[in-house]
Amino acid sequence: MTDRIVQALVVLLGVPAVLGGYIWGVERLMGLLPERRRPKVRPWFWVGPGLLLLAVFLVWPALNTVYFSFMNADTTQFVGLQNYVYAFTNSEVLISMRNNLLWLVFFTLFTVVFGLLIAVLTDRVPYERVANAIIFLPMAISFVAAGVIWKFMYDYRPPGQPQTGTVNAVLTSVVPGAQPQAWLINQTTNNPALILVAVWMWTGFCLVILSAGLKGIPEELLEAARVDGATEWYVFTRITLPLLAPTIAVVATTMVINALKAFDIIYVMTGGNYNTQVIAYQMYQELFSARNLGRASAIAVILLAAIIPVMLVNIRRFRQQEAIR
Repeated sequence: MTDRIVQALVVLLGVPAVLGGYIWGVERLMGLLPERRRPKVRPWFWVGPGLLLLAVFLVWPALNTVYFSFMNADTTQFVGLQNYVYAFTNSEVLISMRNNLLWLVFFTLFTVVFGLLIAVLTDRVPYERVANAIIFLPMAISFVAAGVIWKFMYDYRPPGQPQTGTVNAVLTSVVPGAQPQAWLINQTTNNPALILVAVWMWTGFCLVILSAGLKGIPEELLEAARVDGATEWYVFTRITLPLLAPTIAVVATTMVINALKAFDIIYVMTGGNYNTQVIAYQMYQELFSARNLGRASAIAVILLAAIIPVMLVNIRRFRQQEAIR
């Protein structure tokens, strides 16, 4: 107990003291430099610690992972491209890639479309803030908690028994003659069911961002089009959507990255069984179950290679927007 108190005091007092000392030292050092050189040198002192942390905790681990991807299970022997051959020929890894493609398409599509649709509809009602807050509420729940909640909602009991799962209870009560479904076991429905949980969680995020972008469109422009006789559909498709396109692109790329990184919901709800595994879960299995660091690293590199182009497109779009401004 005493050790924990000491550690807490070190963190509470030591971290501010170190930061204050660093600021004081930098400003003292700046005072020793000629006035004309200070504007060029000062930014590096402030960015330097961040770049150092980025190199230590991101760049170096990424390079190390690439190195391990060419090694055997315990990283003691070089095996060349053998791990990558395994990744692109093993049936389980290929299924995980297929599932990630499903996530990439349908998760991104539904979150962006629903977020945009709700943003446009709630923009016209007086209780917009309340509606947006309710839809955004799932974002306050952790992914593990959401997985547990929806696992209970998808719960299955054989026909003739009381259905404890909300989805099956509603299905059998509302639809005459309907039979309860094993949503998470049936390979036809399990991946869509998992994607639905993620859509439920992330639609609120898309809604908030798109709603903010919608507020940035000049109302005078929309009113002028309506006065000229334009229909609401024409105003939406020819004015609102083009002006909102940069915001939609940012939201879509964020959702694409989230789709590629999907892990928590699969881990909690199905454990990757019944052909629901994705790339991130397959990497986890190779590392912690199979104890094969080489294959896990190769899968991690493939996942990184899939995410990098999306990030570059996003960065390029940000730069174009800054250039326009």
